[in-house]
Amino acid sequence: MYTVILISMNVIPIFASAGITGFESPAGEYTQLRINLDELLIEHPSATFIGQASGESMQGIGIFDGDLLIVDRHVSVQNQDVIVANYNGEFVCKMIDLTHRLLLSANEAMPPVRIGCQDIFSIEGVVIRSIRCHRSSYLISSGV
Repeated sequence: MYTVILISMNVIPIFASAGITGFESPAGEYTQLRINLDELLIEHPSATFIGQASGESMQGIGIFDGDLLIVDRHVSVQNQDVIVANYNGEFVCKMIDLTHRLLLSANEAMPPVRIGCQDIFSIEGVVIRSIRCHRSSYLISSGV
């Protein structure tokens, strides 16, 4: 199961320490910098969407239920990539074995799924990043 979420990321302040030795003011220890999460996390903005993982099938590679997935439609799919696909009308997040036409879970309790000729299958994009949410937010819990 997979939920698509559209999120606009803005420039946010971050704090960085300069690492200078000596007797400086405690207030001067931190300098405010600006970082744009779009530029940091998204390589192809017009071909990228964010979705929410659901289930336990990808835990072995660090994707857990509720994590946000940044999915890029522009990059070429390579063997063993983590992808989001439409498999018989259901969105799934799996690793793909292009050689054997298999969808692989990263959870030993779940067997591989063969992509057969009769299956409706399309790759929607490659998961290029995942974000773990340690505290649920309104946007994620409401499915917005």
